[in-house]
Amino acid sequence: MTPRNYLITGTTRGLGKAIAEHFLAGGGNVIGCGRTQSTIAHRRYTHHLVDLASPEAITEFFFALRRELDHLDVLINNAGVAKMNAFAVTPFEAVQNIFSVNVHGTFLFSQKAIGLLRKSAHPRIINMTSVAVPLRLEGESVYAASKSAVEMLTRVMAKELSCFKITCNAIGPSPVATDLIKGVPKEKIDRLLAKQAIPEMATVADVIHLVEFFAHPASNMVTGQVVYLGGVS
Repeated sequence: MTPRNYLITGTTRGLGKAIAEHFLAGGGNVIGCGRTQSTIAHRRYTHHLVDLASPEAITEFFFALRRELDHLDVLINNAGVAKMNAFAVTPFEAVQNIFSVNVHGTFLFSQKAIGLLRKSAHPRIINMTSVAVPLRLEGESVYAASKSAVEMLTRVMAKELSCFKITCNAIGPSPVATDLIKGVPKEKIDRLLAKQAIPEMATVADVIHLVEFFAHPASNMVTGQVVYLGGVS
């Protein structure tokens, strides 16, 4: 079986790195990217330095990628930034940065990957959202708004890209012990977990299980879905 090609953003640490290592272990070819160097050392892994807040950098990256690959099977828009602040004191610069990475980055990567994905037998786009959207978490207005935009992009892209057989789905992890939440007070995490049907922290393996499902070649009829972990709805 020919190895599948995966493009994953934000592979320098956390979920992105774990997802990349998972597909490498399964025999896939992984192209990772981030603003810093990766610690992944594998013969089927290549890493690119890309600022997801820069349209010019993304355009340059895809120009180079199209010279390296003849097709792409799976795009995972994993990279994201968050800044927890009360709405009244959130600086506008933070709003711009969060939307530049979370929304604009997801939009541009998805748009520019279409040509390569169309050449796959089972093309997939998987976006990352958050339970901050359905739970309407205080202190996360801008982050939740950015992820809400990602969810709407996912649903509309699923319809528009279906003519190319590209499925597009989103995953909303409940809290996972990564750098993204390391600065969040334990009391806030505990209150969030109490709102879930399963009041526990998710694991990296929980997220990867759902990524694997959406990315699987057999998931041809699954598109436009947003799935939250922890029983959040």
